[in-house]
Amino acid sequence: MDGLSVVECERCAELRESRSRIVDGVGPADADVLFVGEAPGKQEDAEGEPFVGRSGDVLDEQLRVAGLDRETVRITNCVRCRPPDNRDPTNEELENCREYLDREIDLIDPAVIVTLGKVPAEHLLGRSVAVTKEVGAVEDVRIAGAPRRVLICVHPAATLYDRRQEEPFADVIRKAADLVGGTDGGGQARLGDF
Repeated sequence: MDGLSVVECERCAELRESRSRIVDGVGPADADVLFVGEAPGKQEDAEGEPFVGRSGDVLDEQLRVAGLDRETVRITNCVRCRPPDNRDPTNEELENCREYLDREIDLIDPAVIVTLGKVPAEHLLGRSVAVTKEVGAVEDVRIAGAPRRVLICVHPAATLYDRRQEEPFADVIRKAADLVGGTDGGGQARLGDF
């Protein structure tokens, strides 16, 4: 790992075989908001960027509505290589990649981390999460030795398959913008020790 990029990784044999590239996070290295998904899909693997395609369009649209844009936030995944057949990453794969995610969180030092779906929420919070019931909840947790504010969100793809998730998804994106002061230059709200 070189800073925010993983140059080479051989930790997961199955993922090494299924990926065409390592998909690192994108966005500023000092972003106030960090979005974390689970793993790259087929299109993300092909393009080398997280959250492209239909899910990315949903995210981009709600960022615009909330007064943010893709260029001002950071977007990454728990696992940087595409699992075969679009399956969820295994616990072992998540743990193999955790060092990279923790390092990225440490370097970015975001004011808020938004988990996009069940896998990243459970991975970062270290507990079972009922995402549709907990959507919009904010938890203060320690990640990589530092206090972090984590905001639980449904995956953008959920809005494509279940229209009832559109409003909760939009509400969370607005809440993330509010937590960091939107685009008015309000800066990062820092957590005290807890």
